[in-house]
Amino acid sequence: MNTTEDTGDSGTRTIALDRNGLIRVGARPSLWRYLRQIWEFRSFVLFDSKSRIAGGNSTNSLGQIWLVLNPILNGATYFFVFGLLLGTGRGIENFIAYLIIGVFMFRFTSSAITSGSKAIISNRSVVRAFSFPRATLALAVNVRELMVQIPAFITMFVLILAFPPLEIVSWKWLLFIPLVGVQFLFNLGLSLILARLVTRFNDVTNLITFGTRIWLYLSAVFFSIDRFADHPTILFIMHLNPMYCILEIARDSLLYDTWPDPNRWLVLGAWTLVLLVVGTLLFWQAEESYGQEK
Repeated sequence: MNTTEDTGDSGTRTIALDRNGLIRVGARPSLWRYLRQIWEFRSFVLFDSKSRIAGGNSTNSLGQIWLVLNPILNGATYFFVFGLLLGTGRGIENFIAYLIIGVFMFRFTSSAITSGSKAIISNRSVVRAFSFPRATLALAVNVRELMVQIPAFITMFVLILAFPPLEIVSWKWLLFIPLVGVQFLFNLGLSLILARLVTRFNDVTNLITFGTRIWLYLSAVFFSIDRFADHPTILFIMHLNPMYCILEIARDSLLYDTWPDPNRWLVLGAWTLVLLVVGTLLFWQAEESYGQEK
């Protein structure tokens, strides 16, 4: 910012300011600068994630143990209802481990997008009080969910190895690491889109709850798509389902010691890239509106 000073005959001093480079308070930065700001706030993201994990179950007697108990109890419920009562596990090799992977992996995404969609409305007071890139709130939620899932995933591995038939531990298990990384980015992109929608239309929160439940039933969590072998249209739609691709990759590498179909990676990667780009742009465009009174 440059200044010029002019003293008139009357002795009054006039200062002219060069407004080039000045940015209006609260103005939306350029997209590139916005992404740089998110990186600069990485310490805040980690601190917020860790602190909320520490306080999340502090009022419960079992504390952090619930992070592992919840998916186990859900899996036991689904096994009783769908495996025993409805018999959806017939013909599936090692159905218990098949179900465990489905429940744990789906829970990662459902928890991330449900919490991520409320990243702005649940932190409205912080949004109004401080100036920072709002996308860090959605990012912090997803980092927190990833941290929460680490002990859950370890429990998943233990359960897979505990129930017969015993599975082969091979190098293919390492595919689980990039799979979780892609799933994290997928969750983040979807969270950004949903957070923008929920901030604009709060009723979308109810639709997300309903949508994740339907998604659960359509992602082969507790049944095999082989039952639709005579319905090519249904099979085609299922193969385009990113959650089905996640479960298929995890099951092939962890249970069946086979290399996952490359098409599953392509579909999942395409979904992830599109959601990340669209989610970032949509969220960034509304940066100035977050925290405003409706």
